Amino acid sequence: MIFHHADVREVLKELSSDMANGLSEKQVSEKQEQYGANILKEPKKKNIVQQFLDQFKDVMILILIAAAVVSFMIACIEGKPKEFFEPVLILLIVIINAIMGVIQESKAEKALTSLKNLSAPRARVIRDGKEQIIDAAGLVPGDIIHLEAGDFVPADARLLHSTSLKSEESALTGESVPAEKDSDTIIDENAPLGDRCNMVFSGCTITYGTATAAVTATGMDTEIGKIADLLDNESNAPTPLQLKLARLGKYLGILALAACTVIFAVGISNGIPAMEIFITAVSLAVSAIPEGLPAIVTIILSIGVQRMVNKKAIIRRLPAVETLGSASIICSDKTGTLTQNRMTLVKTYLDGTNTLEDISSQNSENILKLLKFGTLCCDASVIFQNGKEQHIGDPTETAIVLAAQKNGISKEALNRLYPRLAELPFDSDRKLMTVVNHIDGEIFVIVKGAFDVMVSRCINGDLDTARQMNDAMSTQALRVLAIAYKKINNVPGEFSAEELENGLTFMGLVGMIDPPRPEARAAVSICRQAGIKPVMITGDHIVTASAIARELGILQDGDEAVTGSQLDTMTDTDLDSRVENISVYARVSPENKIRIVKAWQHKGQVVSMTGDGVNDAPALKAADIGCAMGITGTDVAKGAADMTLMDDNFATIVDAVMEGRGIYANIKKVTGFLLGTNIGEVVTVFTAMLLWHKSPFLSIQLLWINLVTDSLPAIALGMEPVEKDIMRQKPKPKNEGLFAHGSGLRIILQGFMFGALALLAFSLGQKVTGRTEGGQTMAFMVLAFSQIIQAYNMRSEHSLFKIGIFTNKSLNRAALVSIVMVLFVLFTPLSVLFGLVYLPVKLYLTGLLLIFVPVVVMEMSKAAGLMKHQQVI
Repeated sequence: MIFHHADVREVLKELSSDMANGLSEKQVSEKQEQYGANILKEPKKKNIVQQFLDQFKDVMILILIAAAVVSFMIACIEGKPKEFFEPVLILLIVIINAIMGVIQESKAEKALTSLKNLSAPRARVIRDGKEQIIDAAGLVPGDIIHLEAGDFVPADARLLHSTSLKSEESALTGESVPAEKDSDTIIDENAPLGDRCNMVFSGCTITYGTATAAVTATGMDTEIGKIADLLDNESNAPTPLQLKLARLGKYLGILALAACTVIFAVGISNGIPAMEIFITAVSLAVSAIPEGLPAIVTIILSIGVQRMVNKKAIIRRLPAVETLGSASIICSDKTGTLTQNRMTLVKTYLDGTNTLEDISSQNSENILKLLKFGTLCCDASVIFQNGKEQHIGDPTETAIVLAAQKNGISKEALNRLYPRLAELPFDSDRKLMTVVNHIDGEIFVIVKGAFDVMVSRCINGDLDTARQMNDAMSTQALRVLAIAYKKINNVPGEFSAEELENGLTFMGLVGMIDPPRPEARAAVSICRQAGIKPVMITGDHIVTASAIARELGILQDGDEAVTGSQLDTMTDTDLDSRVENISVYARVSPENKIRIVKAWQHKGQVVSMTGDGVNDAPALKAADIGCAMGITGTDVAKGAADMTLMDDNFATIVDAVMEGRGIYANIKKVTGFLLGTNIGEVVTVFTAMLLWHKSPFLSIQLLWINLVTDSLPAIALGMEPVEKDIMRQKPKPKNEGLFAHGSGLRIILQGFMFGALALLAFSLGQKVTGRTEGGQTMAFMVLAFSQIIQAYNMRSEHSLFKIGIFTNKSLNRAALVSIVMVLFVLFTPLSVLFGLVYLPVKLYLTGLLLIFVPVVVMEMSKAAGLMKHQQVI
């Protein structure tokens, strides 16, 4: 069937569906078998062989392999069995490194895949006559779905009923202006996609209005599915930090290659066999260049993001993790984020009276009429299943619906008795919602919304007393909505807000409480300790907002609270000069939010902004970190945000900032560890070649140290738990580099420390044993073990003994494996293959002392305050 060319009745018949009851579970099961899941075919992933081969794309690795192959060929020509060991071992170590690389990449990929599954879209569907929310992947043709502003369209669907519906379809049609939709239109069967105004399409977004629709196609059968292979797939672009590290790797590579060239030249001039010194030089380059650092950073970011999921924060873009550590301003919505979003209607005011009435199960007739009109002007619903309440829709509306339900007024019954004829959906610019209903033979326009917006549209009612009652409820931290109405003779064919929402009769007020979250006050206090300013931005009344902000500690003495209208009168210069003193913004528009973000950014601050509506998307994109609400947020807001809060909780933002700081700190630790140890290797070989014209390491010894220290300990160090005092440090400036606060100099000094230790070990070993192999064994042992010890030193800027030596269990396991790997080549017959010899006991004891020198040096520097960040005063 050509669905856009058929009327509603024919469409439902073809799909074997029913507008009121939807499909049965039996029908759903049958159709799922027939059509499969409602997902697009994913691009083919690299198999394990391709991943393995990718590990050999690095130029230095290829040169090393080539050198090993040449060495192997020379051994074949010369026919000396011993000469085979070195090239074979080199190739074996390179292969082990590649296998570890594949394992690490797979781990990172699995973590990101699980995140993608967590943020999968949902759909509001009717099945067996009951409304429910399901994963969009479970939709089948014939499902009846509800759509409203902010929703992603989960599948291609024929509209059954629509009200002022507009859909943004630029992904399919290229049209930048949202397309207007009409369920009643029958379209020509050959009409192009952009003209099918009675259809909505998967992957598009609803920008305005509401609709009920029947799913006509899912998965690869949708219009977007048909062109899926032509669409650009989302690429895993490197984060800014990874790009910086990749550039750093190139610079270090140039320096390492220059040093290796000198080493090769010195070696040749001193009679060292060309192949031996060439492989040693290339091995040093491979060991010295931190080519795996960007990949390790990806793993640390991925593991950190997974930890954030456990704290109810889903990161959609990896660069956001880096930015989180720099957040200095958190602009948060009030309702549901700082408060519990458990709206309960507690007070009402009826026009013509001068008192407030508490909500109960036996309210007066006049209050019941107010609740009836309020419920008719709601899209939300409350469902009772197995004795439990399930709230579907906006919490403000469910509070009204539930209050009516307590008084024996069912929303479903009201909708049957007084059918809705037309509606103007709520939007954040008008701050009103309007419905037109047929009530007892007359046509009523019912309007619900903010009192200060409503008051100018009413021509009847005691508005002065109503204003007093509104203020009285607001000072009690109640959220207040006004309800008004008017009668009309008929529903106009074309109606507008200007026409329907004027000349109203004021009916009354409803006040609902949304208590602050218990954890919000503590989270605000942590923000202030961390040098982060919390700011409340809300559409609520300024009195209500200020009362809750003061209770939570957001609004302090000397701080200002302003309204959106006051903000509109300020120039950008005025706002820039006052923004640091404003802690509460009330009755704001989406445009106001963007101005607030820009004003803080002009001050050089890193801004986090929360949002849930369609119109919040621009502000979420403008902010350095956009945070969408996972429960109340629209699909559009989630798509624009960098992070989604699964519990809509302010404390979760603070937790995410803490994790972001921890992840960035761990990346700094890993970078410092790898660069410091790698510089140490270059310093050792370069200095030894200049001083003694001999290498303190064979190529396979260098590669083994590289395998032992650059992989397992580095990744385990990146899994270090967040330090307890990290939220007592100032936010990291936006453009601060990894090597700020003297970190770069400390890394170089640490490199020279390792170089000095290895050179001393080489000199002692050679002197005591009288053999170069003895010096190399001593240098190998000291450098390998001291670098493993250094991983522990890098865990914190505090004393290792203060944080607990063995509290990072991942590092303990990694260090144990690394130690066993070093001991394996030192004290087994393999030592011969590695060019190692057994040493006198006194050298092992001396080596043990040298191995722990980094602990003494690092502890002294920590005690002297050389490794501390500036603390918040």
